[in-house]
Amino acid sequence: MRQTLLAAMLALAVAAVSVPSLLEAQSGRWNADYLPNLPVVTQDGKTLKFYDDVIKDKIVLISFIYTNCPDICPLTTARLTQVEDQLGDIVGRDIFFVSMTVDPERDTPERLKEFATAFGIGPGWLFLTGTPEDVRAINYKLGDRSRRLSDHRNEIVLGNDTTGEWQRDTALGDLNRLVITIRDMDPKWRDQDHTSRDRSAGNALLPLSQQPGQAMFKKICAPCHTIGVGDRVGPDLRGVTQRRERAWLSSFIREPAKMRAQQDPVALALAAKYPGVHMPTLRVSEIDAADLIAYIDTQTARLTDGTQDASHQHHQH
Repeated sequence: MRQTLLAAMLALAVAAVSVPSLLEAQSGRWNADYLPNLPVVTQDGKTLKFYDDVIKDKIVLISFIYTNCPDICPLTTARLTQVEDQLGDIVGRDIFFVSMTVDPERDTPERLKEFATAFGIGPGWLFLTGTPEDVRAINYKLGDRSRRLSDHRNEIVLGNDTTGEWQRDTALGDLNRLVITIRDMDPKWRDQDHTSRDRSAGNALLPLSQQPGQAMFKKICAPCHTIGVGDRVGPDLRGVTQRRERAWLSSFIREPAKMRAQQDPVALALAAKYPGVHMPTLRVSEIDAADLIAYIDTQTARLTDGTQDASHQHHQH
């Protein structure tokens, strides 16, 4: 039986739900005595102290990325923009997003700004770099101790500095569950009388569609693309099955970096039009690619026939 990317991601999501990774402070371990107060630089070129200005007295969601990442970083960031949309105006007020580079040598503030702009992130989200020594010291304390870029942690870290509660999670699982988990970091929200439906929303398994490619599209494509709503991080895919040959689409879905390296003119044109984030290598099989193409084709036909409205638009801040 073939192991698809979707199956792997679902397995990761189940693991994240079944075995929550709690990092609750012990004797104040995750506070100013543990987290470095080293200088970091934002995507806007502003220098901050990591603990005093980024963490202290805040609820934070921390991810680890590098802008030249060929696969999972763009997907993780795109899915977090969907979380940002669900949380609404509490991002930047009650909850703060932080993306730490793991490649400070190349991730300058200018490059981080370009990357952040491509995803349309809001003002409550910092992308941070700094000197290699300082960034690695911070990431080490947060749990990213990889020696190679390809080995860096794909988990996110959630923390409430005031209460000392810290835990790991994933952006590749059910986003509704993740939103509830993030809200639960706030004691004021926890103490409110939420219905069981609200609290269990993220734990319910979504029904599998009989339409090939639908679940996979929503999981790995919808964070960056729409069908009929307009460009997001990447181009609107409505009608792409009429504009491109199926063999080309299959190859580009499976190996976009290879096609850019081979100087494919369409792949290079797309990279030039969307320079902030290039199509990542998602390691899907040929059968998976065919299912995705079929789903895009079906959705395009429905829009053309006027039988379905476009949806899932990411708010551009």
